[in-house]
Amino acid sequence: MLKKIGVDQLVIGMHLKEFCGSWMEHPFWRTGFVLTDPKDIASILASSIKEVWIDASKGLDVAAGQSAVSEAESDAQVEAELLSAVTERREIAPVSTAVEIQRAAQICLQSKQAVISMFQEARMGKAVDTGGAQKLVEEISDSVARNPGALISLARLKTADDYTYMHSVAVCAMMVALSNQLGLDEQQTRLAGLSGLMHDLGKAMMPMEVLNKPGKLTDAEFSIIKSHPEEGHRLLLTGRDVDPMVLDVCLHHHEKTDGSGYPKGLKSDEISLFAKMGAVCDVYDAITSNRPYKAGWDPAESLRKMAEWSNGHFDVKVFQAFVKSLGIYPIGSLVRLTSGRLGVVMEQTGKSLTTPRVKVFFSTKSNMRILPEIVDLSASGAHEKIVAREDPAKWRFSDLNELWSGQAGI
Repeated sequence: MLKKIGVDQLVIGMHLKEFCGSWMEHPFWRTGFVLTDPKDIASILASSIKEVWIDASKGLDVAAGQSAVSEAESDAQVEAELLSAVTERREIAPVSTAVEIQRAAQICLQSKQAVISMFQEARMGKAVDTGGAQKLVEEISDSVARNPGALISLARLKTADDYTYMHSVAVCAMMVALSNQLGLDEQQTRLAGLSGLMHDLGKAMMPMEVLNKPGKLTDAEFSIIKSHPEEGHRLLLTGRDVDPMVLDVCLHHHEKTDGSGYPKGLKSDEISLFAKMGAVCDVYDAITSNRPYKAGWDPAESLRKMAEWSNGHFDVKVFQAFVKSLGIYPIGSLVRLTSGRLGVVMEQTGKSLTTPRVKVFFSTKSNMRILPEIVDLSASGAHEKIVAREDPAKWRFSDLNELWSGQAGI
């Protein structure tokens, strides 16, 4: 019997079915487990969650003399109620990057903790719970719907130590944005996001000294790393009802259209659309992120390099859609305007891939910082345009990320 109860009625031994609230409101990345630790109950009581669903057939029932808030005969009834509540809470109306950035930062933080837990459970031999990860994917998808660039750009700013975990979050968000650009339906988009979140699960089984090695890998070490798609595929098969798309992206996101990828050496049409999408998103995040052995490349420069590789590495149509989803000058790109001023891209305008909103802050003519000013290159009265990408490593602006994000300490 499924029962909705107040959190103050929770006791050790109850089977926690679902939380009545947003995934962001509680500290657990999944549900469907028996409460065994008093700390878990304390965490729930300390959160803003007021009610939960328990499954009395899999754990303890409410104490004698106590009554449940409501009861349900089936999972479908619970899911219908939760879906109705979620639909009411969601704010999907488009917002600016500046508005979404704060919420996106919180989603990134909690998503990282969820992925860390997921990897730890995989290492301990526990079955993979893709169902529990769906809530995380929904939050990420909703953020991308409100503003495609905010979360994707923040996720790029991971530290080298966080790379393995935040990489999964970033690829999830980019898969959602790319799905939207390709016109895929909502179910396909959510599955693409879940595929992105799970694509590198196999790295949970890689030796940490190899995974985080600061120098170049030996041939033997690279051979170990190349086993992660098959390891991830094996881990996913331990779960229940894992969608074939998620399995496919996990196994084939390192395939290349010319057949030079791994693990199967598939070519062009042998690779599914979703694996092709995963390949593009995976590479972009990898080359723009700080790694143990190198600093990340500028976003715009990374797209330029990927365009050079696209013939033989990526599916051309998928790559073109990916560029459209981010813009030719993605958020965080350092650019030079016709006036000689330097600025950092803050937001795409939707009017043209070459006319984003830019925060200018440096004059190359006087070689000094100037009062920051936001310039909308798509505005009808705009007299400037981007004339070149600039290499951040050359200029060494220590606050470049803070300039576009408004977040100190990034």
